[in-house]
Amino acid sequence: MTLRKWFHLFWTTLLLGMVVSIAIGLILQFSDKEFSVMGLSAVGFNVVNMLLGGATISVLSQMGFFAYLIVRFIAAGIIKSKTVWDLLQLTIVIVVLIDLVYLRMTNFEGDGSVFSYSVLPLLILIISLGVAYWKVRLTNRNAFIPTLFFMCAVSVLEAVPALKLDNAASSLFMLAPLLVCNAWQILILHKILDNKKS
Repeated sequence: MTLRKWFHLFWTTLLLGMVVSIAIGLILQFSDKEFSVMGLSAVGFNVVNMLLGGATISVLSQMGFFAYLIVRFIAAGIIKSKTVWDLLQLTIVIVVLIDLVYLRMTNFEGDGSVFSYSVLPLLILIISLGVAYWKVRLTNRNAFIPTLFFMCAVSVLEAVPALKLDNAASSLFMLAPLLVCNAWQILILHKILDNKKS
């Protein structure tokens, strides 16, 4: 990884996060009046906030991505068996998705059923499976479980500030750019490293 390649990854991810945040923010602002604090007369102010929020979310996504790469490198040195490492990652994905349902249901003592709290984890899982399948098509079948782990477990960990709130608009505003940025980084990694079969 050269400095030039890292700059390319940084700026494209930053731009992608800002664009997605503005798009989701404007949709939320015009469809959910509670999302707009300043009202429709302050759309320009809100767009600037959405832009800065998207930039912050994309930088958070990049920090999570590089932290994942470091943890993966260290774990590969400690756990020699690929099968054990893959099973550990799958176990963590399952635990994270179940905890996302259980912890939100117990913390937000609302009228929601188990099904209503299961929608978000199922959506994250479907998106993660799609990105993992796409990554396999771009590289090889060994990329499926690491991509699924990154898209599920790491994305949920990065989105904890929004998930602590029982607010669908906040969760959507943070998760949409986060998932897009994470997907972009994991899907372009092999091109940046010039190694399609790694």
